[in-house]
Amino acid sequence: MASPPRRVSSPLLYSLASLPLFHALPIYPSSFLSLLLSRSLSSSSSSSSSMAPQEAAASVAQKSSSIDEAAPLRNRVTVVGSGNWGSVAAKLIASNTIRLPSFHDEVRMWVFEETLPSGEKLTDAINTRNENVKYLPGIKLGRNVVADPDLVNAVTGSNMLVFVTPHQFMEGICKRLAGKISGDVEAISLIKGMEVKMEGPCMISTLITEQLGINCCVLMGANIANEIAVEKFSEATVGYRENKEVAEKWVQLFSTSYFIVTPIQDVEGVELCGTLKNVVAIAAGFVDGLDMGNNTKAAIMRIGLREMKAFSKMLFSSVKDSTFFESCGVADLITTCLGGRNRKVAEAFAKNGGKRSFDELEAEMLQGQKLQGVSTAKEVYEVLSHRGWLQFFPLFATVHEICIGTLPPSAIVEHSERTPK
Repeated sequence: MASPPRRVSSPLLYSLASLPLFHALPIYPSSFLSLLLSRSLSSSSSSSSSMAPQEAAASVAQKSSSIDEAAPLRNRVTVVGSGNWGSVAAKLIASNTIRLPSFHDEVRMWVFEETLPSGEKLTDAINTRNENVKYLPGIKLGRNVVADPDLVNAVTGSNMLVFVTPHQFMEGICKRLAGKISGDVEAISLIKGMEVKMEGPCMISTLITEQLGINCCVLMGANIANEIAVEKFSEATVGYRENKEVAEKWVQLFSTSYFIVTPIQDVEGVELCGTLKNVVAIAAGFVDGLDMGNNTKAAIMRIGLREMKAFSKMLFSSVKDSTFFESCGVADLITTCLGGRNRKVAEAFAKNGGKRSFDELEAEMLQGQKLQGVSTAKEVYEVLSHRGWLQFFPLFATVHEICIGTLPPSAIVEHSERTPK
């Protein structure tokens, strides 16, 4: 059967569509090419915070009118987490809920309450100024974002939960929510990390599903939060298990003209890519701190990608090779090794010859944000050691041993260059 004709939206794309090569290209919900060609068009998904108050009110009124006519069941969203990435996620989501009839306008955001140097509560500052003044200063989140310091209250009534906190806090959060969420709620994890238990490694999406009894997708990608906050183009990958319809709903919730989301059926692959790349980023930071150069850094990234793929497929045979070529894979690895916080702090660690701890550097450099790479390296090392796999993953093993002071930062090349069988 002949494939259906492709829908194209410009004269240039019409001419491209006539070429055989064009029909071999992968198609995503919105391609980068069509994005560039339509950049001059006004975007329907621009942030509600950029609307004048009268325009925003009119938009809500028009949306409410269409809702009354069709009266569909509207989805209500809560973002569990309010750090740098959590605040950006809330901004993306709020720009869509205010315009999509299938969603309630309001986006709740659970905030781990803190007192600012001024004496003001962080929650009050967010709700008063429409801005997370500590973790995302200078960026308006959208007037429909409401901060709430009460975790249970924040999720009550919501049927779509977005988890975006440091992974080491998730078990405690799940215990607080256990028994308070109905089984028809859908979740998505933006969390990069895993729990290591006696019975083996547990992915955060699995932890959420097991402890809360709900389905959980994941969203990972080359996503430096501050760049997305100012609406620079970026991509992400949603991993789902069986229900593509649910995945498409998450795609709809997150997608904007500058944030392109693609769904793939590989939760474990997507999640492990997002988790393991932070370990490789620590290695890249060591290379930068020792001024070893770009060639060395490229070699470390290549070895790291190889170990990411091998580790993922040894843990989960269902992981797909193609996943590593999505935004969650090689793209996320590249951007994290070039500009992420793990690379930045690891660079400082190496410049200090390993004499200042990661905890000390984290507190000094990240202003309350948390590293993921160091704790993930420890967790990965525990898995490798328990399963007798250490000799197969010289880079992962070396990163952890440098982090705990067993090896000097310079060992990142001396030990990682060994080729495992």
